Amino acid sequence: MNKWWWLVFAPVLVWSGINPKDYFTWFLEVLPAVIGAVILVSTRKSFPLTPLLYVLILIHMVILMVGGHYTYAEVPLFDWIRDWMGSERNNYDKVGHLAQGFIPAIIAREVLIRHQVVNSAKWLVVIIISICLAFSAFYELIEWFVAIASGQSAEAFLGTQGYIWDTQSDMGYALLGSILALMTLSRWHDKQLDSVKQHPK
Repeated sequence: MNKWWWLVFAPVLVWSGINPKDYFTWFLEVLPAVIGAVILVSTRKSFPLTPLLYVLILIHMVILMVGGHYTYAEVPLFDWIRDWMGSERNNYDKVGHLAQGFIPAIIAREVLIRHQVVNSAKWLVVIIISICLAFSAFYELIEWFVAIASGQSAEAFLGTQGYIWDTQSDMGYALLGSILALMTLSRWHDKQLDSVKQHPK
């Protein structure tokens, strides 16, 4: 993790916490990014990641922090896109769920390859996609629990916007994201994995 990483993360985190749409939603959305940053700091020496993965994780964190500031249903750029396309909903949440499959796919790929968990390339793909779907389903369960525990105050966190198939489509976007990540980034990721000096035993 270089200084430039923090020069992006820290200002966006501070900005997201200044007069957000709803502080409860902001906390729920930004908490995973903060936890992720703590994990990256604590593992930067024992398990340094590839530059590609650090960038992808940062992008995911920015997506979370922007969604936390505005709520996923009210990001201004996607309001404009909604109006321009004549749509009925702000689809920024779908960007978030696409990233929820795209970035974890490369995280899972890096961990599995470096720990030599899977020997078959085909099974590696199957297991990575399964992990991403499981992660997406687990996140939906968290949203469900928060909704039950918090009632109406969790509506902005859920971001369903009246769409009855929102949970299923969220998981569908995560599935699509994981497949796209493996199709587009695997070769680039392999080259960076070859250059990682410190591999776990």
